[in-house]
Amino acid sequence: MTQDREHERILSDGWLLQSSVEVGKPPEEVASPGFDLSGWSPVTVPSTVLAALVANGRCEDPYFGVNLTQVPTEQFDAPWWYRTEFSLSNEEANGTVLLEFDGLNYSADIWFNGHQIAASEQVKGAYRRFQLDVTDVVIVGANALAVKVARPEPGDFSTGFVDWNAPPPDGNMGLFRPVRLRFCDGVSLEHPFVKTDLNVTTLDEADLTISVDLVNHGDASISGILKGQIEAVDLQQPVQLEPGEKKTVVLTTESHPGLHFTSPRVWWPYELGAPELYALDLKFALDERVSDRRSIRFGIRDAADYWTADGHRGFRINGHDVLIKGAGWTDDLLLVETHERIAAQLQYVKHMNLNCVRCEGIWGIDQYLYDLCDEYGILMMVGWSCHWEHEQYLGKPVDERYGGITTPEDIDLVSRSWEDQLLWLRHHPSIFVWAVASDKVPAPGLERRYIETFQKHDPTRPYLASTGGFGSDQKIICSEEIRSDVSGESGVKMLGPYAYTPPVYWYTDTQRGGAYGFNTETGPGAAVPVLESLRRMIPSDHLWPIDEYWDFHCGLNEFDTLDRYREAIRRRYGQAESVEEFARKAQTLNYELIRPMFEAFRVNQGSATGVVQWMLNAAWPKMYWQLYDWYLAPTGAFYGTRQACASPQLIYDYGDRGIHLVNDRGEDIPDLRAEIRLFDIESRLILSAHWLVEAQHESSQKIFELPSLERISTTHFLSLRLTDRDEVEVARNFYWLSRKPDVLDYDATVEPWEYYTPCKGFADLTSLNALEKVEVGIKHACQASDDGNRVTVELENPGEKIAFCVELLIVDVAGTPTVPVFWQDNFISLLPHESRTLTCTFPRSVEKPTLIVRGWNIDERRLPLTE
Repeated sequence: MTQDREHERILSDGWLLQSSVEVGKPPEEVASPGFDLSGWSPVTVPSTVLAALVANGRCEDPYFGVNLTQVPTEQFDAPWWYRTEFSLSNEEANGTVLLEFDGLNYSADIWFNGHQIAASEQVKGAYRRFQLDVTDVVIVGANALAVKVARPEPGDFSTGFVDWNAPPPDGNMGLFRPVRLRFCDGVSLEHPFVKTDLNVTTLDEADLTISVDLVNHGDASISGILKGQIEAVDLQQPVQLEPGEKKTVVLTTESHPGLHFTSPRVWWPYELGAPELYALDLKFALDERVSDRRSIRFGIRDAADYWTADGHRGFRINGHDVLIKGAGWTDDLLLVETHERIAAQLQYVKHMNLNCVRCEGIWGIDQYLYDLCDEYGILMMVGWSCHWEHEQYLGKPVDERYGGITTPEDIDLVSRSWEDQLLWLRHHPSIFVWAVASDKVPAPGLERRYIETFQKHDPTRPYLASTGGFGSDQKIICSEEIRSDVSGESGVKMLGPYAYTPPVYWYTDTQRGGAYGFNTETGPGAAVPVLESLRRMIPSDHLWPIDEYWDFHCGLNEFDTLDRYREAIRRRYGQAESVEEFARKAQTLNYELIRPMFEAFRVNQGSATGVVQWMLNAAWPKMYWQLYDWYLAPTGAFYGTRQACASPQLIYDYGDRGIHLVNDRGEDIPDLRAEIRLFDIESRLILSAHWLVEAQHESSQKIFELPSLERISTTHFLSLRLTDRDEVEVARNFYWLSRKPDVLDYDATVEPWEYYTPCKGFADLTSLNALEKVEVGIKHACQASDDGNRVTVELENPGEKIAFCVELLIVDVAGTPTVPVFWQDNFISLLPHESRTLTCTFPRSVEKPTLIVRGWNIDERRLPLTE
């Protein structure tokens, strides 16, 4: 039996940080054990420099007010030192020792025990990964590692947030991903991968191919046995390596028949099945010793694309067409992410019934984001961000068609960066497509380098040469600029809108972002947080009226104010006279605007193949592009998305007043009862219909059409319900509709920004302000459960009027919303004489939780959840 030992140590704790300006000592002294570290600040790696300064109280909270503008930027002009000491045992120090950096920004001189082991000319690039052999400089006992990191300069291919928010003043300089030591006896295992070839017709067999690089770090030949295990399958392959040799070893079904799997457990997106995972354990054995070992998880699944008759691209998993319902992910502004926050956000993704996250930019402080998407069955689009394609973000002139990566030097750096990231992430089954460009296309030489990397390292997924693309009317969109000379059309589109968009747009637009094809990023724009979050991010003396402090927490350029959003609230719902009224109307607007976007793509599935809301989350407390805010408090858009993506569901088509029965599931749902009720503004029932229906699998079918609303009432309420054969509710949807339609100006030319369709007429919902008050009865109970505290709330509307847009909120003793929070439903409306019971889970750690219930026409109630 081979002996084993620890082969890896993450260097996360025990680091100290200081500006090189303050140090003033030669590097060989700084990197020697016992160096005087007085005045240095503690830091846990990964961390950017600014994140460390904030954690040490050396900067005021940059997320509050306009404090971010007060951070002195000149302090980041000089490099900063990261330094740590650690002890190595005799066994560790006398083997091969490898020092690895998963991500540093942007370049670094690296010193170990007083010796320079790498210079910044070699260690350069935010998305490069570096492995340094430090065997000759390690010692038994105390060792010192010092890394002198320089910030990215204009023109560098660094991390970035584009116009989503204000940029971090330090440019995210620092060690933003893990640093580790690896120990082996001469031979290391690198980049293990399992390629799966699944029979997508039967799903009853799969051939696996294992590849791994073996590297001999010594100056003598080495012979050993590569040993692998996948559950009950044991694998062995003799390997001989010459001095300094790197060899890729491939195990196939021909040489190892056990890699042919019958009745495999297939990895599915969670909507379609279980996200089954396997583990591969690899060892390289030298006699009775294990030189190195590596383990990865993988899924047996097939990812492919297809094209519709109209020339639009879609994606399928395991031979199954999947309507992509996604949202765009961003890391924190300072790249300060915890595993707990990441887990909470991906649980939110599933709670909203989304099936995909898009990473524009290869995000993550480590692989935990990707690991959880594997576990949860959440699909991922992963690739580069558009900030390298625009001069104002990259910091140097760019090519109109190809962006900033055009010179041989830049192409070499970025293509090597891509290879590093692909090798780092390729074993994740959740990643179904790579995106090598965003707004533009890669230069032909660069794209060919990408293709070489795919062919060599990962032929298992399609790639997108651009997430941009065409509308159905190419007279509007400049076509040739986003068509690759190497791979042709992208087959997807990225035509906005990114600002206020009324519900009817998604059903009637046929030129830009409407519900056809695959819209890789889009959305109705601003999404103001709930009142309690506004109070956490804006100083009280700037909370009302809306001023420049609010604008600072918007985006940049076209997105630096709430003007369009505020106009929509004023025109649709009436002028707000207080921050409380504005926040209430904002959540109603958030819900109303986001829901039809997802619903329209579901109604048009087939001709529509996918949509990605821009965005899912927020890099800091802000007013734009989010389904929940930076504090993880859900907005009205969160629950509008949850309703829009529920399956099965009855959906109202704002374009033709149709009612559609939509079912994304893989099986038919028979014996359903559809119920449609329409009420006027006085809550009088003016239409009622019900009948039996069958929700056919993966289908959208129009089952009813509402009559014209022009002569009925100024505002209407539409209630849609589905129940099963036992009269148990399966789904519900509730709409508020105006007699006055929204009118879009499709012929308008919006300069200089064409991805927006302005309105020349707004729906009038101002009569909601005159709704008669309703007394809602509230009963509640709270108890501990396996997943936290669980509260049950029974709401009863005993009167004759509808209780409109009722919000439920749980806050702690300080009045801060508890997060993460998972309400069964929220921002609900109660029909006359209706009772409804809702459940919610939230963390047990919340101190003295209080339930808040409030709405348009009910008085706010605060109810303690504990004695």
